[in-house]
Amino acid sequence: MLSAYIIHLLILIGIYLILCLSLQLALGYTGLLNLGHIAFYAIGAYTSALLTLNGVPFIVSFLMAGIVSALFGYLLAFPTNKLKGDYLALATLGFTFVIYAIALNWTDLTNGALGLAGIPKPDLGILQIKSNASYLFFVSIIAVFSYAIINKIVKSPFGKVLEAIRDDELAVRTLGKNTFKIKSYSLAVSAFFAGIAGSLYAHYISFIDPSSFGFMQIIPILSIVIIGGIASLKGTVLATIVLVLLPEPLRFIGFSSSVVGPVRQIIYALVLLLILMYRPKGFYGKVSLE
Repeated sequence: MLSAYIIHLLILIGIYLILCLSLQLALGYTGLLNLGHIAFYAIGAYTSALLTLNGVPFIVSFLMAGIVSALFGYLLAFPTNKLKGDYLALATLGFTFVIYAIALNWTDLTNGALGLAGIPKPDLGILQIKSNASYLFFVSIIAVFSYAIINKIVKSPFGKVLEAIRDDELAVRTLGKNTFKIKSYSLAVSAFFAGIAGSLYAHYISFIDPSSFGFMQIIPILSIVIIGGIASLKGTVLATIVLVLLPEPLRFIGFSSSVVGPVRQIIYALVLLLILMYRPKGFYGKVSLE
């Protein structure tokens, strides 16, 4: 029983890690305060679930989850191009509410509040993933691959331009760079990996509904990125592990599931507040939030 519980936690850590690394690319390295990241996560989950439930092979559904999310990320860059800081945060937050409303009300497609049940486990052709242990292995491979790709991006010349845009977009524009195109690419890549994480979540839980992707779900993701440190992939990995495991002792104290959820959000908020007060750069951050 304990081993199954540990495997479950490790799977969640892997999924959250991909999701938070992708947000780090947009927020930490490009300076885009994107509160719509959970919407890309939802798009990926619903895309993959709907395709597989309609007979499309998992590998195709998995890739389409990332591609469709990336397309939405790229399109979101157009109406938000001129926005910065709080205004960008509000606009992307509005995008989250739009996707949530679609998932809730387009019942012919998403089944509304009843959600999508019976989402199958991944079938990779020669390999069928039926146990949680094998699913953990699969998620681990995708997480390592995602980390390697994002790390490659941020250390490339393109990544250096992203950091320059974060620090002084006007100066980068003065040097002749098309900052809009670069930011839209960053947002698309960030959304792609969020969609991949959404697909992994949907096929692991086997059931999704709009409540799985509400506004409150952005709090732990944003907390992980800030606590780990802005523009720090290493910090994101550490913060993901810490924040996923931190509330778990509550389950052994005797609290009901209806209490654990709200208390978890309170813990995230308190940790985030303490980090902002006493360590503005987070664990390994390169940029202060002060």
